[in-house]
Amino acid sequence: MTDTSLDRLGPVDYIVVEFPAGASNFTGEMAKELVALVDSGTIRVIDVLILTKDEDGSVEAMELSDVPDLGPLQQIETELAELLAADDVADLAAAMDPGSTAGVLIWENLWAAPFASAARRSGGQLIADGRIPIQAIIASIEADEDTTTEGE
Repeated sequence: MTDTSLDRLGPVDYIVVEFPAGASNFTGEMAKELVALVDSGTIRVIDVLILTKDEDGSVEAMELSDVPDLGPLQQIETELAELLAADDVADLAAAMDPGSTAGVLIWENLWAAPFASAARRSGGQLIADGRIPIQAIIASIEADEDTTTEGE
């Protein structure tokens, strides 16, 4: 990447979605939604990795380009950076249950790139970021509703 393209880089996030043994029901819906996010300019996929962990704990990692039939993901496959190193894969696999499969997605938030770029040009630097788990949000809303109900 050039300095100019680095200046325009938005925040980068990742998720790991685990599918326990026998529990996956791949219908193509996830791929369709991912392609829609890319097509709308909301995100740019940086890397996709598929991990399988055998019952004995051995792990196999496949890049998206190693998957024989990509379907709708074919259009994003050529842009991937293969960002994850072997240590990253080992760390992610350690969190997986034996017999499971996991998808790892790393993406750039294109919607936030102009703001992030303006902040950097203004001398700002990111000092914290994070995610609030959906379970915590639901618990907070429910606790607030309980407090409101008790006060009536």
